[in-house]
Amino acid sequence: MGKRVAHLVRGRMLDYIEFDDGFAMVKTNPPAGLLGLTLGDAHVRSKHGVTVVGVKRTGQAFTYATADSVIQEGDVIIVSGPIREVERFSELR
Repeated sequence: MGKRVAHLVRGRMLDYIEFDDGFAMVKTNPPAGLLGLTLGDAHVRSKHGVTVVGVKRTGQAFTYATADSVIQEGDVIIVSGPIREVERFSELR
């Protein structure tokens, strides 16, 4: 629990879940570089080593992310991957 709180306090993460094998899922705001792009065009996995698994628009429920999902300003995303990579990704502006 202490690690989770530390992650939430120090960064842009809105929620953080760490698993035993060095894997984490993070709820965060998307970096500006993703806005207006499909996830396929943004190459998030190859550039950042993480996978966007969910997208939430204001007033809507979370949906599964696909390569065709377009990230918009105000969206909240769920990102999964190795702890270091999700930490770095959540710090992008």
